[in-house]
Amino acid sequence: MTDLATLSDRELADAVTASGAEWAFRELYRRHAPRMFLLIHRLVGSSRTDAEDIHQDTWLAVVKGLPAFRWDAALSTWLVGVAVNQTRSFWRRRGDRVFLSLEDHALSTQPAPTLERLDLDGAIAHLPPGQRAVVVLHDLEGFTHDEVAERLRVSAGTSKSQLFAARQSLRRLLHAPTPTTTDTRGPTCVPCLKTT
Repeated sequence: MTDLATLSDRELADAVTASGAEWAFRELYRRHAPRMFLLIHRLVGSSRTDAEDIHQDTWLAVVKGLPAFRWDAALSTWLVGVAVNQTRSFWRRRGDRVFLSLEDHALSTQPAPTLERLDLDGAIAHLPPGQRAVVVLHDLEGFTHDEVAERLRVSAGTSKSQLFAARQSLRRLLHAPTPTTTDTRGPTCVPCLKTT
């Protein structure tokens, strides 16, 4: 048998679609599942259980949709789209109002939660779903506003305004006073978010 690491995503996908090759699916899953789960977990916030459910639904949708994938982009790019669509379906089922109108972008008047330490993922989890989706896709995954807009089915302007509001909220959350602790591990480093 061929070393699986030498096979391309396309070769593995072809084996899955042609004959349902479980070994090929397992390799695709091994390559892409960790990043997809992290993306989904960041999109839904702090609920690991919800993220696991969406992750499973995402892979079921991948298997179903793989034969129609045209390879116009990298498989990983398509997988992000499937994960985002599954997360949007989750939000719809739960009744979340994912995207705010432009008038609703003012910062919340509710007090910021106090975080035990500077925790970017924790701060992102406190964002409203629409803001969280844009900051994850743009700042963490590296998609342009046009690409974010396409995946979330909004305008690029909405993506930009959601990102602006998200960054303001994150600054407020990450700079909130923290209680004094006896933690001797030293300061926690928070990665800088891109400014564009």
